[in-house]
Amino acid sequence: MKPLFITFEGLDGSGKSTHLTAAGRWFQQQDLPCLVTKNPGGTRLGQCIRQAVLDPEAGHIDGRVEVLMMFADRRHHLLEVVDPALAEGRFVLCDRFSDSTRAYQGFGRGVSLELIDRVDELATDHRRPDHTVFFEVSPEEAQRRGQSASRRKKAGGVDRIDAENLEFYQRVEEGYLTLAAAEPQRFGRVDAMGSKEETWEQVEALLARWVEEARSQRP
Repeated sequence: MKPLFITFEGLDGSGKSTHLTAAGRWFQQQDLPCLVTKNPGGTRLGQCIRQAVLDPEAGHIDGRVEVLMMFADRRHHLLEVVDPALAEGRFVLCDRFSDSTRAYQGFGRGVSLELIDRVDELATDHRRPDHTVFFEVSPEEAQRRGQSASRRKKAGGVDRIDAENLEFYQRVEEGYLTLAAAEPQRFGRVDAMGSKEETWEQVEALLARWVEEARSQRP
């Protein structure tokens, strides 16, 4: 069976990171080798880039600068982590990939999607995941979760992206909805407004279907 590259996308506060961890456990329970990673942050270089981008003390960072930083890490992450794991026969579950840049820097920051595509071609040759789990949550709920008292108490607290205004969250959500509508076969949409248990049931159903489809395909 060919291993899959599956990404988890959605607004900050949508619960994608929590369910990414649960998905990793699910693959282990199915005796399917997998790697759980994130972009940015899946390498030492990525950790440095992630810290720089999210640092609330960094002040204003131009959207194009964010794009260049994200894709620099993305190429390094593919070369050092994602592709080697897939070559070893491991499924790769990744918290964010290029869809995030289009949604956040493109729709959110107003960076030209054409420019993002040009950088994407240079960095990844327009690489796309096999499947993407898209966690749908209202911008209002995502902002509430992202700026909640519990988030403030966690290590790192509310980061530079979490602290954005509601209009920014709305633009990013519009971006995700546009991307999902353009590639309905790749995106598996999950209603993340309910409980963790309700959300996980949807995620598990998607993973089970995609794995079964992978099993049925001829080498």
